[in-house]
Amino acid sequence: MRRDLSLAIGFYLFRRLLVSMTTVAIVGDEGAGVSTLAGRLGKKGTDSDITFYNIVKGDSVFTFVDVKKYPESIKSLVQAVNMADIVIVCVPSSGLTSRTGECIVAMDLLEKQRGLIVLTRADESFPVALTELADKVSTVVKGTYMEGWGLVPVSSTTFSGMDLLHERLAELTVLAKEDRAKLIDSHSRVIVDHFFTVKGVGCVILGHVDRGVIAKRDAMMVYPPEFGVEIRSIQCNDEDVDKASAGTRVGLCLKGGRAKDFDRGYLISAEESIGNKFELEARLSPFTSRLALRDTVHLFVGLQSSPATVARIVIDGKETDKAPPGSTCTVTLTTGRELAYRADDRFLIAQLNDPKQRLVAGGTLTRG
Repeated sequence: MRRDLSLAIGFYLFRRLLVSMTTVAIVGDEGAGVSTLAGRLGKKGTDSDITFYNIVKGDSVFTFVDVKKYPESIKSLVQAVNMADIVIVCVPSSGLTSRTGECIVAMDLLEKQRGLIVLTRADESFPVALTELADKVSTVVKGTYMEGWGLVPVSSTTFSGMDLLHERLAELTVLAKEDRAKLIDSHSRVIVDHFFTVKGVGCVILGHVDRGVIAKRDAMMVYPPEFGVEIRSIQCNDEDVDKASAGTRVGLCLKGGRAKDFDRGYLISAEESIGNKFELEARLSPFTSRLALRDTVHLFVGLQSSPATVARIVIDGKETDKAPPGSTCTVTLTTGRELAYRADDRFLIAQLNDPKQRLVAGGTLTRG
C-alpha cells in the first residue's frame, strides 16, 4: 500500500513537470477590446501596468498578458511581446488604425512567428464587412512576420468564435512547446517582471524561465547589477516544485537579494554579457521617418530598455549620416545604462517621441 502511494505521488509530481505552460500576449489599439478578451480567456492575477490572466486547461496552463497601458506606453507593448510564446493582435471590427499598424510593425521587427489575428467585437459588424476587413488585414501583413498567421473573428459579448480561438491557440501551443524544447539545454535564465518582499519569507520575484532548467538551491547571478542569489523555493501555478524548465512562469523566493535591488527585465542567470555599447545589424521599418547619426533613441532587449545615442551608421560598407526607411544597416549605439544580453538576443530601436511611428528598427548583435 505504501509503495503504491509512493508511486502515485511520484507519477503526480512527474506529471506536474510535464504540464505545458504557455504565455500569450494580447495587444491592440485602445478600443480593440484587449482587456475584455483577456478577461474572457483567463482569471485575473498579477496586476500592474501589464495584467496577467491565468487558466488551466487539461495539461496546459495559459498566462494571458494584457498590455493595458498601450498605446500610451510602447514599453509595455514591447515587454509583453518579448515575454510571450504566442501573440494575439486584436483588430476591432470597426477597422485598422495607426496603432494597429504599429503592433504589426512590432511583430515584424521582433520577428514573432507564433500568433493569431483576432477581429474583435465581431457582433458589432456584418459577415460581409468582416470578410472585407479580413482581406484588408491579410493584404497589410503580407511580407511581414505576421503573414500566414491565422485570423479569427470573435465576440467577447456573444462568445461567437471563442471555441475556434481556443482551437487555434491549442495548435500554436504545440509549436511553442517544440520551440521551448530546443532551449532546455541552454544556460539557465529567468527574466524578472515583478518583485516584492513577503514578510517572514523575504525577496520574491515573478518571471519566466526563458531557457534552460532551474532548480531549488541553485546559486545564480542577477544581471546587469551582478550580485549573487540562491533559489530557496520555486512555485509554478501556485504549486511548490523542485525544478522548472524553459517556458515556465515561476515565483522564486531568493536568498541574497532584496526587492529594492531588482528592476523589470533583470536576468537571473549563470552567465550573461553586460555592456553599454552595441553594434547591431538592423532592419529599419519602411514606415519610420529615418535613423540618423546622433539621434537619441530607446534601445530594448528582452524586458530591459535604455535611452541610447546613435554613434555610427554603415550601409554597404560605407559610413553614412542616416539610414532611410526600409533599409538594412550596421548601427552602433551607446546606452545610458548597462544592459544584460546574450549573442542571440533580438534588439529593438524606438523613437518614443515620434507621434506617428515610434518603432524604428529591429536587429541582432554583431558586436557588444
